[in-house]
Amino acid sequence: MPDSKQYYIGIDVGGTSVKEGLFDEDGNLLGKVSVPTPSLAEEAGYTAVVGGIEELMASVQQPILFVRGVGLALPCPVPASGNITLAANIKINAPELKEALESRCPHAAVRYVNDANAAAMGELWRGSAKGHRSMVMVTIGTGLGGGVVVNGDVIDGAFGAGGEIGHMCVNPDETRVCGCGNKGCLEQYASATGVVSNYLHECEVRGVDPIELSGTSDSRAVFQACREGDEVAWAAVETMTDYLARGLQIISAVVDPEVYVLGGGASASADVYLDKLREKYAACALSVSTKTPIEVAELGNDAGIIGAAYVALRAAACEV
Repeated sequence: MPDSKQYYIGIDVGGTSVKEGLFDEDGNLLGKVSVPTPSLAEEAGYTAVVGGIEELMASVQQPILFVRGVGLALPCPVPASGNITLAANIKINAPELKEALESRCPHAAVRYVNDANAAAMGELWRGSAKGHRSMVMVTIGTGLGGGVVVNGDVIDGAFGAGGEIGHMCVNPDETRVCGCGNKGCLEQYASATGVVSNYLHECEVRGVDPIELSGTSDSRAVFQACREGDEVAWAAVETMTDYLARGLQIISAVVDPEVYVLGGGASASADVYLDKLREKYAACALSVSTKTPIEVAELGNDAGIIGAAYVALRAAACEV
């Protein structure tokens, strides 16, 4: 295969859609397609994913044989072995899907990666962490996810739990149970759901009626209330940043990354809490780590496909 004809596919499997992106080896996005999320445990699902790749290659008028790597970002733990044993949020037969992709793209390295880890690799390759060798992605959405990169490699872990920073215990006195089954997890205070929970707790303590919320993870409304000077909303954000700063301090004591990158839906409201988070982190971190930058992610919804493609590119380079 000519070296000048090398393409990489990044696939981000979400709850409602599968997004696929086509990249060259420099990380330029050449095209995107999206299909409703099929069951990836049967032939129809494999055909849909492969069909997306065929559509992308047709868009650049190149044969599918020039695909050198395919990366799939999945919303489940992906251990270093690649053998997925827990996939609660999607239906997937990983070995058969991999076989279908390798059959249609015979020159491609096919790799799976956790979706938060993929986002981290995307930001490392083309986003806020570009030029760094180590970083930690903090994904603030309905839950709190993370991706840890050291020496250019994502830490997936022996059992796929690498980067699950939302489930560090930051409050051993907590009585409420986290979705993971433990208590006092960082996710309970610093996710979008956690911000709303903090806010409703403050309303109850102060005996005031809460603002109108669209749901249990409507942190956007709480952040907007902060912009409008709502003291109760600010108290909720104080709790969020207290715990998140503590979580980053723990991570720095173990990983000591060059930069933290905040992503996920709640990162769009970083203007409310970023300065406060930086201040609190600097106050509690080990002295050598107090100046670790905390930045906002740049890639938005494309982080997953970009990172998945980068994982595939790196895998392909190792196979040469």
